Amino acid sequence: MSYGIYIGRNHSADGHAWLAGYGDEPSSHWLEIAPRAEHAPDAVIEVGVSPAADLPGQRSTIPQVPQTFRHLRVSYSYYLGVPAPITNGGLNEHGVAVRDIWSTSRKELVDMTPPDQRGPNYSDLARLVLERARTAREGVDLIAALIAAHGYSCYGGNSHIIADPDEAWVVIEFAGAQKLWVAERLGPDSIRASRPGYIGTIPDHPTADFLFPDHFTDFAVQQGWYDPAQGPLDVNAVYGDGKGRWDGVAWIEDEMCQRAARPEKITLPDVIWSIATERLTGDTAGYGQVVPLMHPAHDALRVMWHAPVGPVTAPLVPVFMGMTDVPLEYGPHRYLTTGESARFLDARHAGRNGDTISHVPQGAEVTHSAFAVHKRLMHLAFQLQDPLLAELFDHARRAEATLAADLPAVLRSAEILLDQGEEHLARRLLTVQAADWLNRALHDAQALAEAAEHRLRNLGALNLSANPLKPDQIW
Repeated sequence: MSYGIYIGRNHSADGHAWLAGYGDEPSSHWLEIAPRAEHAPDAVIEVGVSPAADLPGQRSTIPQVPQTFRHLRVSYSYYLGVPAPITNGGLNEHGVAVRDIWSTSRKELVDMTPPDQRGPNYSDLARLVLERARTAREGVDLIAALIAAHGYSCYGGNSHIIADPDEAWVVIEFAGAQKLWVAERLGPDSIRASRPGYIGTIPDHPTADFLFPDHFTDFAVQQGWYDPAQGPLDVNAVYGDGKGRWDGVAWIEDEMCQRAARPEKITLPDVIWSIATERLTGDTAGYGQVVPLMHPAHDALRVMWHAPVGPVTAPLVPVFMGMTDVPLEYGPHRYLTTGESARFLDARHAGRNGDTISHVPQGAEVTHSAFAVHKRLMHLAFQLQDPLLAELFDHARRAEATLAADLPAVLRSAEILLDQGEEHLARRLLTVQAADWLNRALHDAQALAEAAEHRLRNLGALNLSANPLKPDQIW
């Protein structure tokens, strides 16, 4: 399902907006840097879903653009048969951030989705926005154009939050292969959580704050789902699940509104809490992201705070657009990677049994998986919630406070180097510093997990039942 939250700049203590959230998928996750790239005039890319997907379809190609933008993202290996690698979004060099969040379409739309559906899927759209959009509005227009030209492949409907330092948009894409989508603008006074993504009433025609295709209202009327005489079209009631704001969304939006009303407004710790609280975040959260939406002096200085699992027991660590590489520990590993159980780190079977060689390099596989280490710590904490979960939650938040105190000096140092034309030295500084922070967090998690396992064993508290323990979550 995933989760995203946008906080407009008028609510922020730092004077800029925020986009935060996590992915929610049962597979491996890894951090990666996609460099800026040039492409041949006749280049194409493959998009869509396969016949093996939850809602089957056909893979197809669409034209590539001459240049794609540098971006940071988290990728993962499985969700409902969508071909890997998959992404829910991240941050690009122009300051456009994306979060993908499930948003179910009404049953009739799901039922009319043809088994040969074609066009970009939810992950394709998130990646293409990161690769091609210079602003959030460009991201909306890109999704609209892609759906109009190529269609949309889905597993029942989806949504995206696309944000830049000036504004954000909620975009919902609907099942049914009818090229239906709708977008709502969020501004400096907005606080919006999505899980699932939702939009309420919309005007009769597109405006500066609401966008949708020409046939959006007419199709609902033709199907007998909407009568204009009864008032404005409620998108969630007519095209969605009809439930409006889910309980978890209502709770976190109300909580953040209360924090925004304080004299100090919303701070970085508040934003982190909104995706780390155990009431919302557990094992299904495959990672965490917090993006401060601002325009620094140089694009290389853009920051994304990253946690390798749900941040309920893991600190978010700053990573930079200007980094040249990610530590191997935070890259792909075989742990929970779909298909790896049928592969070897051995080439002897390569010629006679198809896809039997691991997609993970041997040198990467022998490093500790940050994803696996932090998952272990999470599940140790869930077995002793009082007091271990609270202790580890507080420990992660103290680590983030230390990083937040160190971050301005690192950014200023890199800025000075960039101002002097020393791009190579600036990128080296950002890469080395981020790697140090990430690996310190990993080593911390390893030590904490060893101590926590001994603690549970001594207490006889290891849960060996078929029912995993977890916090009481709203969703």
